[in-house]
Amino acid sequence: MNKAATNLLSKLDSNNYRALARVISIVENEAIGYQEILSSLRFDKQVPVVGITGPPGAGKSTLVNALIIHYLQKNFKIAIIAVDPTSPFNYGALLGDRIRLNTHYNNPNVYIRSLASRGSLGGLSHKIMEVVDVVKAANFDIVFVETVGVGQSEVEIAGLADTTVVTLVPEAGDEIQTMKAGLMEIADIFVVNKADRPQANHFAKNLQKLVHNKPISEWQTPVIKTIATKKEGIAELAEQITAHHHQIHQLHTKKAYLLTQKALQIIQYNRMKDIDQYALQQSIAAELEANATFNLYAFLEGKF
Repeated sequence: MNKAATNLLSKLDSNNYRALARVISIVENEAIGYQEILSSLRFDKQVPVVGITGPPGAGKSTLVNALIIHYLQKNFKIAIIAVDPTSPFNYGALLGDRIRLNTHYNNPNVYIRSLASRGSLGGLSHKIMEVVDVVKAANFDIVFVETVGVGQSEVEIAGLADTTVVTLVPEAGDEIQTMKAGLMEIADIFVVNKADRPQANHFAKNLQKLVHNKPISEWQTPVIKTIATKKEGIAELAEQITAHHHQIHQLHTKKAYLLTQKALQIIQYNRMKDIDQYALQQSIAAELEANATFNLYAFLEGKF
């Protein structure tokens, strides 16, 4: 590893956010030496990675904001990685984490980083795993990952987070019976946010019934009602996050599953990294113009 990279790594656990930002940029952009940096990361303590996911309008950012305030009162050092929707035209983030969480921007115990999803079907940037690991090595006490919530599959976050918090609102009551099985399976904690709205209690009870119908496991998924704008229910949610984190680190099955999912995504990405998406699009566009009976399968045959 070159001297500059070694110097940056040595500063990760000393509240040097400039060094952290530089390391993340090197990893995210796959600059020279990024693989050596990843291989040299040290994980000297178990840092909980908490995924906050759910449909648009569930109040995920407000919930994260309330959790930040709660953990700051306990003198925690907190990192937030906000995965923003990506423009399909320029691959830039459309939302800004500092707009949503700007009250914490200058707090020395809070680090906020925004990543564009860059077209990832699961709603997570393909570099999110590496970025999270860099942040975990920077001596934080807890890491939050907030997904885009714009219709992509939320299931992908289960392969990243130690604890997955699925956030819903009472208006989702009509959809609860048709909720995707995958979403039911990934939730370690359900949050019914905006619980001061009508039907909140009824919705929470129905959700609890569905949770009790899940196969018996070591962890029974709790359903917690919150009003994030008023900071209500946040302490209870934090207690459940702590309880779940303690339990999964006593059980190696969950950890092995998480690492397996990470490994599969890394392998998949590495095998596809040489494919130029723009060049592929241009080739398909040219074929479409030249051939009215274009067949995608015939086009791809023998190319990959």
